[in-house]
Amino acid sequence: MIRRLAAGCEIVARQRSEALAAWVQAGRRDDLAGWKAALGPVVRLVLLAAAASALLAAVRAVPWLMWLLAGWWLRAAWRATRTPAEDVDEPPVDELAEPDVEPVLALLFEVLGDRDRVHLSTVLAHLHEKGQCEGWKVADLRARLDALGIPVEPKVKIGGVPTRGVLRDALLAHFPDRGTSPSPAKVDAA
Repeated sequence: MIRRLAAGCEIVARQRSEALAAWVQAGRRDDLAGWKAALGPVVRLVLLAAAASALLAAVRAVPWLMWLLAGWWLRAAWRATRTPAEDVDEPPVDELAEPDVEPVLALLFEVLGDRDRVHLSTVLAHLHEKGQCEGWKVADLRARLDALGIPVEPKVKIGGVPTRGVLRDALLAHFPDRGTSPSPAKVDAA
């Protein structure tokens, strides 16, 4: 139970920090140049600092509020590491069986095409178009790729947007003999 909570705390902290970083970064204006373009993220950072200060002041004024925050955090950590058997909304167990790495690599190379990088959201959209992994989110796909030992980069930049993705060079470095395998007809729970 402690390991699950520790792993969940790490996941929640990473998710929250990535979400806040993305929110701050989204404040940048592309239609402006120089310091004016960076004003949006600065304002958002100030708002975050003010919110953190207000939360700290509230906890100091009402100490029992910390127990509510701790309970919320532990619940989020526990839910972040739930298993498919615990999640009613997940697909059936047979669809979640660990797939062989070969068809997943073939799928990734198919989606990559002649490009050198691809976002996980693009891979997931490709799977959804084929009627596979419905209801999955990018985090589900990333977890599955991590479980298979397929390298996922945290910031793959395509069209000026940095997000999680896969690099062709990283795939070839980890799986040098599998870069040209044919595309499968169906990938079970990539």
